[in-house]
Amino acid sequence: MTTLPLTSEFLFRLALSAGAPQMAGTARNGELRVIPVTGGTATGPRFNGEVLPATAADWLRVDPDGTAHMDVRLTLKAASGAIVFVHYTGLRHGPADVLARMNGGQPTDPSEYYFRTAMRFETGDAELAWMNKVIAVGVGQRPPSGPTYDVYAIT
Repeated sequence: MTTLPLTSEFLFRLALSAGAPQMAGTARNGELRVIPVTGGTATGPRFNGEVLPATAADWLRVDPDGTAHMDVRLTLKAASGAIVFVHYTGLRHGPADVLARMNGGQPTDPSEYYFRTAMRFETGDAELAWMNKVIAVGVGQRPPSGPTYDVYAIT
């Protein structure tokens, strides 16, 4: 059996701003933090829009070793006015000193840690219906301004 290639297409850059975490404490699988997403933008060749802040948060679980497990739901408003629901899960980990710098708000080179997400989209808009039929991967980085993802459709 032949191995099939994995190809992708760049869709957009998603840059988020986040509010103060609501600390739920240590739960069944690590520390649970509910982090409101307060805004953001999506800009790129296939989609442009903004994050609607009242509909977005990350239910983040953090393991004792600092590994972060993302569970994010947000709503995008396209430049056309169409609404797109986004759900993604992801994983961010790295050496303890790198995570400490990042969590302390210091600029940290994305090559020093792993940060990836798997994204799905839902919309009833006819022009954006293609989004309902792709699985996307976000390659993330965590600058002090907030999480940023380069989003690629797996083709």
